[in-house]
This record gives sequence, structure tokens and C-alpha cells, in this order.
Amino acid sequence: MSVQAGSLFTSMYRNIKIKGQDPVATNLEGTGSCFDITNPSEARAGAHQPLAVDKKDLPRWSKATMEYRIPSPQSDPKAYLSKGEGEALRSHKEGATSPDLAVRGSSPASPKRGQSPSTAAASYGSPSPPKAGAFQQRANPPNTTFRKFYERGDLPISIDHKSFKNAIKWKVDLDKLDYHHYLPIFFDGTRETQDPYRFLAIKGTEDLLAAGGNRVLPVIPQLIIPIKTALNTRDPAVIAVCLQLLQKLVLSGELVGQALVPYYRQLLPIFNLYITKNKNLGDGIDYGQQQYDCLGELISDTLALFEQRGGEDAFINIKYMVSIA
Repeated sequence: MSVQAGSLFTSMYRNIKIKGQDPVATNLEGTGSCFDITNPSEARAGAHQPLAVDKKDLPRWSKATMEYRIPSPQSDPKAYLSKGEGEALRSHKEGATSPDLAVRGSSPASPKRGQSPSTAAASYGSPSPPKAGAFQQRANPPNTTFRKFYERGDLPISIDHKSFKNAIKWKVDLDKLDYHHYLPIFFDGTRETQDPYRFLAIKGTEDLLAAGGNRVLPVIPQLIIPIKTALNTRDPAVIAVCLQLLQKLVLSGELVGQALVPYYRQLLPIFNLYITKNKNLGDGIDYGQQQYDCLGELISDTLALFEQRGGEDAFINIKYMVSIA
């Protein structure tokens, strides 16, 4: 099943406008172009975010109990009773000790009799094991090369406003374009989320792949980093568009599928992460299946196309990276 990646353009209309929801507020930084009036962004798209928890607060593996346990705090060497403090503690009511005595008394985080250190630490507000955030969306700043080139007028494209839908108007014949220069730029723009950049990048990539022929194969090594960056954003809308464009990329030439095999280690980790993201409706009917935006189905179809077009080494490399494919 293959549809135009541009069909995902209407997702905002379907999911936001029809349902009456407000669009997501965007407060994006600029590209750094001299034609851009906003501030430049130095953030790296798809960058890994470290855990906001100190290393000493993470749970540790206990070989004795064969489980993760939060380490108990160290006892205070000054936590002892001086001469005369015992009588003062007995004279106070239970739970009404003075702050000075409470500091010098036993540590409140020390475990009670019959209580494990992890339970005692958790009862006093120690952090629970943090979430890995594997499916959390990562940074996707608008600093793509496509946006920078388009803002300063270096791309030979413009929007052709028609009565029923928009299209791209190319100012130069596609046969005269340098694919080594333009195709990586358009692929880098596939992670754009704002129009008209998103529309121009995706439709421009489709047009270049449709008219590329033998000129696409030599450009494959330059396309890996833009595709990997788009996948690492972990934005379902961006990943769905990228997967559909990957299918068109494999079908654009005879040996393109085989040329992608050495780069499976850069592309397939995200496939392995989202391959189980299916719409589990039971015996229900997905009336929006023609939109082709289910990540699990997209990844399965893309892997099947990789296996068909990747030659004899494609299957073993796919199984090495995606074990349940």
C-alpha cells in the first residue's frame, strides 16, 4: 500500500479543526539566516536528553536480593545523645521534640526494625526509578538547511496556488538539477512541522525522487544523516512522512535498496522501537486506514520493501536490528 506522503498534510484539519481543538502553540526559534528576523537556534535535532536525576539517587542492583534497591542514606556520625539530653527527651511529649534535639537525634531516614532500606528511603521522598523516555519527542528546532536556503531564495521552487489543492512550481527543469546538492537539502526539510516549509520539502522530495532515475543512487550516502535526524526526533507525524519517503526512495531506482543495506544500523533502531505501535481495535474497524499513518503498519511495509529490494544480505541485517520483524 503506497500513498502520497502529502496526504498527511490534512492531519491538522482532521485532528484539530474538525474536533474543535486548539492548535498546538509553537514558540520556535529562528534558523540563523540573514533573512530571518528571529533568533538563531543552536539546538541539535533529535539530541538525547540526559536524565534529570543524580547518579547517587538511582536504584542499584542488589545481588543478594536480585532486585533493584534504592541505597539507604549514610548515618550521621553526630547522631548521638549527649549527657542530659535523655532526660530532656523524656520530659517532652511524643513527637514534640525541639529542632536542636531532632538534629542530634537519630536520622529520620534510617530504616526502622523490620523495614528494608529501600522502603525507608522511598517513604522519605527519595526518587523512584526514572522513566527512560524512549517514546518521548525530542528537540526539533527549525534550523534545517532547507528552511535557510528557502528563506534566502536559493531553491528554484514556489507554491502554485490552485483551486483544489496547492502544488509546487519548479522554476528549473528537474533534469538540469544537481541531485548531489538539492536532494539532501530537501530530505533535511522533511522534519519541518510548519508550512510552507513542510509542504515544499515533502512535495519537492517526491518530485525529485519521481524524476531522479539513475541520479538518486550516487546520492544515497548524503541522505543518511538527514533521514536519521528526522527519525530521531521521535515525532510520530515526522516519522510517518519519513517512512513513506523511504518507500519512494527504495522504489526510485533499481539498486537503491541494496545501497541502503550498509546503513541499516543508522536507520533501523527507530524501526525496532515503533514497530509495535499499532492500532489495537480488536474486532473494530479503523475507518481512517486510508490515511496510512499507523506507524506499526508503515514500518512493517517499509521493512518488507527493504527485504524485497535489498538483495541477499538485506534479510539477515534486518533481523539483526529488528528482531520481531
